[in-house]
Amino acid sequence: MAEQKINPMLKTALELGPVVVFFAAYVWLKDRVFTIGGADYEGFILVTAGFIPLMLISTGLLWKLTGHLSKMQVVTLVLVVVFGGLSVWLNDDRFFKMKPTLIYVLFGGALGFGLLRGESYLQSVMDAALPLTHDGWMILTRRLCGFFFGLAVLNEAIWRTQSTETWVYFKTFGLTAAIFLFFLTQGSVFKKYGTGEDTPET
Repeated sequence: MAEQKINPMLKTALELGPVVVFFAAYVWLKDRVFTIGGADYEGFILVTAGFIPLMLISTGLLWKLTGHLSKMQVVTLVLVVVFGGLSVWLNDDRFFKMKPTLIYVLFGGALGFGLLRGESYLQSVMDAALPLTHDGWMILTRRLCGFFFGLAVLNEAIWRTQSTETWVYFKTFGLTAAIFLFFLTQGSVFKKYGTGEDTPET
């Protein structure tokens, strides 16, 4: 089923809104402790508990409005529910902090598996937006595969050695900026191996 077009601002709000709300709620509640059912929960755990249904609602709306969800969106939602749920259930923030690591390992591993088969799985999801030759896709895929594994290692280093507040800032701004900068620095690949908007590689 082809993706239906919706207002770009609405699409962006549905994709990024939950993360923005999570960050704002954490800043508001980070220093508070709540007693529920005889157990003490830090603000981070309560914010995580609220983030799970918010992600479900926003992703559901995105699917309803566009008729399409990418594999990355589906995997991310599943991991948010599973690891966020574990953090809330066990009152342990470590599970939620592991989530980005698993996301990047899974996507890096998927890209790496495709490369071993001589294919670019990245092309199958981005070809319409970035028409490149086969060589261009292979180069970009190799770089993104290594980049994902690098982000996984970095996330592990941050959450295991830094405070929760530092990790939240890193997750909200650092990872987003890193991905943006990665594609920004791939201009030479797009220029050298681009096929032109109307002449995608066959």
